[in-house]
Amino acid sequence: MITHIKGKLVEKNPTNAIVEVNGLGYWLNISLNTYAQIPDSETVFLYTYLLVKEDSHTLYGFSTKIEREIFKLLISVSGVGPSIARTMISSMTTDEIQTAIASGNVSLIQSVKGIGAKTAQRVLVDLRDKIAKTYAVDEVSANEYNTNKNEALSALEVLGFNKKQSEKVIDQILKEDFTMSVEGLIKKALKNL
Repeated sequence: MITHIKGKLVEKNPTNAIVEVNGLGYWLNISLNTYAQIPDSETVFLYTYLLVKEDSHTLYGFSTKIEREIFKLLISVSGVGPSIARTMISSMTTDEIQTAIASGNVSLIQSVKGIGAKTAQRVLVDLRDKIAKTYAVDEVSANEYNTNKNEALSALEVLGFNKKQSEKVIDQILKEDFTMSVEGLIKKALKNL
């Protein structure tokens, strides 16, 4: 219903902003990332999302379209409400959220206050395909991840380990830390094989 708002910034706090448009003040719930992006100038432009419930109409403001889309995807997951979604986009950048979901990094999602193990798993299961289709995960990190995995698998094969078993172990290690170097992957895999 309300897709964006442009007007005079009346008040700005880490959790909300008040924007006046033609004499009408709009209270927008915002994330810390949006708070940091809102200029101290008089005129501001924010993308919005109006959440309608039986007992309330709540307006959320975002500095970018990507942040708004991620918020909408997050609240579509069972167990993730608007306050948890806002906490997530406050504690991580949109790129970090997209990368964590696309790579299956449960521990990073679970590190957000209010998200337990089951909810983190649900976020990954429900959003992995949507994030992968909708947003381009950084190609460099994706290629680097695949290269490290392949090099580690080759090294373990040369050492005489079963390829399928090695791949399971390496995939598990990469779920915990997808930025691990080839050497780190091999060392940790050797401990688990």
